[in-house]
Amino acid sequence: MKSITKKVLIFTLAIVTALSFTGCGKKDDSSSEKSAKKLVVATEPTFPPFDTTNKDGELDGFDMDLMKAIAKDQNLDIEFKSFEFDALIPALKAGNADIVAAGMNSNDGERKKQVDFSKTYCDAGLVVMVKKDSKIKSIKDFKSNMKVASQTGTSGGKLIEKLKKQGKIADAVSMKKFDACVLQLINGDVEAVIIDKPVGEAYLAKKPGKTKIVGKTMNAEAYAFAVKKGNKDLLEKLNKGFEAIKKSGEFDKLKKKWF
Repeated sequence: MKSITKKVLIFTLAIVTALSFTGCGKKDDSSSEKSAKKLVVATEPTFPPFDTTNKDGELDGFDMDLMKAIAKDQNLDIEFKSFEFDALIPALKAGNADIVAAGMNSNDGERKKQVDFSKTYCDAGLVVMVKKDSKIKSIKDFKSNMKVASQTGTSGGKLIEKLKKQGKIADAVSMKKFDACVLQLINGDVEAVIIDKPVGEAYLAKKPGKTKIVGKTMNAEAYAFAVKKGNKDLLEKLNKGFEAIKKSGEFDKLKKKWF
């Protein structure tokens, strides 16, 4: 009896031990999958059609769709978070974000010193927006008594500051959001707004009749994603994913959808 009981106990122990190791193996695999860091993609959602919010209040736009497509191709787990535009790079540097997807100009020398940029995905530039009945035909018509607005921290924001220093305008009005700049224009608080061409065109298409774009495109820009300085692994994944969706035709579909 004792012999039989002993054999049963040994057999049972062997099974339990085997199951324990099997269970541990599965747990480790699952843990490994779930422990993959969720990457925070920082954006500034007042820059349509690149970065905006949909009718449900969710972050949306060309940048969001492009980032999702790249993440899917590269098996990246991402989530989007909203920041003020001038807080995007500080968020990267502080570790509060992993990627910036916000129609950011990668030609900016100061930014290149602070972050690393992916391959560019859109060529743009700056334009002058004025009221529909304005006599201003280009930036050459700006006068020393004028007020001109642009979004804080953008290339347009830097340009109006430069114009003010040169005495070509009286006041450079920096606003946190592009929509606020246009509202200032419509209300007559400023005489012009300097903004990225695709964004200005998207606004005119959505709300025609009150404003117009005048003059030639200025300051050629190239939009790219930004990552923390030295994060070569993530940068490589973004670039590989971008090349993959261009090759598959997904990139062209997204451009057609948003532009």
